[in-house]
Amino acid sequence: MQRNFKSCLLMLSIATMTVPVGAQVQSRATAPEAISLVKQAVSTLKLAGNKRDAIYSAVTAKDPKWVDRDLYLVVYGLDGVVKAHGANAKLVGNNLIDLLDIDGKAYIKERMDWAKAKGSFWQDYKYTNPVSKKIEPKSMYCERLEDVVACAGVYKS
Repeated sequence: MQRNFKSCLLMLSIATMTVPVGAQVQSRATAPEAISLVKQAVSTLKLAGNKRDAIYSAVTAKDPKWVDRDLYLVVYGLDGVVKAHGANAKLVGNNLIDLLDIDGKAYIKERMDWAKAKGSFWQDYKYTNPVSKKIEPKSMYCERLEDVVACAGVYKS
């Protein structure tokens, strides 16, 4: 019996070593997951009407409904003021309209301009991944709802 147990353990160890790391645990969010999170947020914000503060607080508190791995929700006012941020609570209440990414791109201004013109869109820029702590290329999916823009994105490196 003990020999069978050791054989099984050895086989299990060998099997897990041959599985690619990415297949063991999916650590990165996908584009469909980002779209789904934003659509869920827009729907929830619509239902809340003018009583959205509890939703903003839940997002910022990293409620698992709004934050998963490197996927998190961010909500902005059309003026660039952060209403909720699932990765960095310190940004809430700040106007980031003039914020530049590492390449000098005014991505928040661009995001607000596109929200006003397009309503929903994907945007590329560079941002710090909260999991890796490295600046990485990111694609952010955003949808406008009245006076706010809900966004969630995927890291691409």
